[in-house]
Amino acid sequence: MASILPADPTLDEIRAALAPLIAENAAFDGFGDAALADAAQRVGVDPDVARLAFPDAARGMVDAWFADVDAAMEGRWPAEKLATLKIRERITTLVEARLDLLAPNRESLRRALALLALPTNIPFAAKLGWRSADAMWRLAGDTATDYNHYSKRAILGAVYASTMAVFLNDESEGFADTRAFLARRIDAVMRFEGWKHRRAARRSERPSLARFVGRLRYPGR
Repeated sequence: MASILPADPTLDEIRAALAPLIAENAAFDGFGDAALADAAQRVGVDPDVARLAFPDAARGMVDAWFADVDAAMEGRWPAEKLATLKIRERITTLVEARLDLLAPNRESLRRALALLALPTNIPFAAKLGWRSADAMWRLAGDTATDYNHYSKRAILGAVYASTMAVFLNDESEGFADTRAFLARRIDAVMRFEGWKHRRAARRSERPSLARFVGRLRYPGR
């Protein structure tokens, strides 16, 4: 839903208010000037001012819409609410929350992803995917700062992207096929993470030449 604008809104506030309305219009008009103009009229913003809020045109509109989805996801599932769930349930819940938020504008999502799939937009698409994956992991309570920080987000980003591909063509009731696909993908990720932790544990138990030399040099007392 569009936010209520203050009396003298900033461009960022205008951008945030227009984003979900543009997404509603994009199913018919695409992410272009017609969708922007209609959204501006509905909110009561001068169309020229609205264009200033989106200097990067269609890409900026998609960016703002996905940011709105991120914010709405957090509103539904704040960190303290997720904390009562197991880590697997947290990630599944967050991805499914995004499905529910995107479902009313599935055709707009199709148009957005087609735009992001253009060769010139691939780096930008990767940036948005990373941002969403990062938002989900942070809400889920992840505090990793080593390579796991990056691997977790890369893996979740891939899971989310593949789930969206299924979601776009899912005609099952309640998107049951998409949810089943998501469950299988997350199950595979959890198995991989378990294997990774077991492998790391076995490595830590192996004899270490450095530790052995250290004991020779600094024997225990």
